[in-house]
Amino acid sequence: MIEESKIYVAGHRGMVGSAIIRQLKQVNARIVTRTHAELDLTNQAAVQAFFAQEKPDHVYLAAAKVGGIHANNTYPADFIYQNLMMQANVIEAAFRNGVQKLLFLGSSCIYPRMAPQPMREDALLTGTLEPTNEPYAIAKIAGIKLCESYNRQYGSSHGVDYRSVMPTNLYGPGDNYHPENSHVIPALIRRFHEAKLAKAPSVAIWGTGTPRREFLYVDDMAAASVYVMQLPKAIYDQHTTPMQSHINVGSGSDVTIAEVAQAIAQTVCYTGHIEFDTTKPDGPPRKWMDSSRLNKLGWQAQVNLLEGLARAYQDFLAYPSK
Repeated sequence: MIEESKIYVAGHRGMVGSAIIRQLKQVNARIVTRTHAELDLTNQAAVQAFFAQEKPDHVYLAAAKVGGIHANNTYPADFIYQNLMMQANVIEAAFRNGVQKLLFLGSSCIYPRMAPQPMREDALLTGTLEPTNEPYAIAKIAGIKLCESYNRQYGSSHGVDYRSVMPTNLYGPGDNYHPENSHVIPALIRRFHEAKLAKAPSVAIWGTGTPRREFLYVDDMAAASVYVMQLPKAIYDQHTTPMQSHINVGSGSDVTIAEVAQAIAQTVCYTGHIEFDTTKPDGPPRKWMDSSRLNKLGWQAQVNLLEGLARAYQDFLAYPSK
């Protein structure tokens, strides 16, 4: 029972980790956390000591070094090293200290840049990755394979059951609204809000507005994570294979950049014009996850885009400096 389990959430201050905490608090779970200052997950000895002391029953591995295109291009060594070390240290320490259930959170960037749409789980390792975030993607792929390898080697002998979920583009409370380093939804929330305050007649958006993207409210992601973690092993195994055990988590639909921009302008009550700077790049024409595996397991996203954007805007108004 989840209520009787001691649960360690790694990365509890991040957008996804904090949403998982909100989910677990609803069922009065016993939650263990450590800040980065208290526990450096790249330090193997420190991570082993923490697990030996706390002895959690379950682990949600949501800790990661993340960033946008500029950060990934500028610090590729940091992104691959730190993510590999965090994952390896936590998963190994979990195993050494008797943790049988662990959930690893990955990223949609694990799939090839030209993967057929919607991207299915079996597209993994079938093509070249997007160059701008390849080091981060390689680390996330390694996290999936770590979980699978521990399952294959120690599943029968030690009851190890380590699972992986791959979210689509997330947004919501706890997001990063930095004007240069944030993703599309938080960046546009800030831009339209500031344009409204300045009474700017128009807001310019990069590209043509035609690329399609899928967005998922972060609390839906957290709910899916807890749902997948609680699935009986026999059911999980029916829908996965030992060497392709990860599960996509998406909203089930996508929208154009123009549509999401219009929805954000409506949410923020910005009444000026939206212009598209077609001299700027569009990026891939479509990025959409196939979540049918998770849907067949009985989970569907609950928060639609307009409702999620309203909640995200309220979060921005409360924490605009993030």
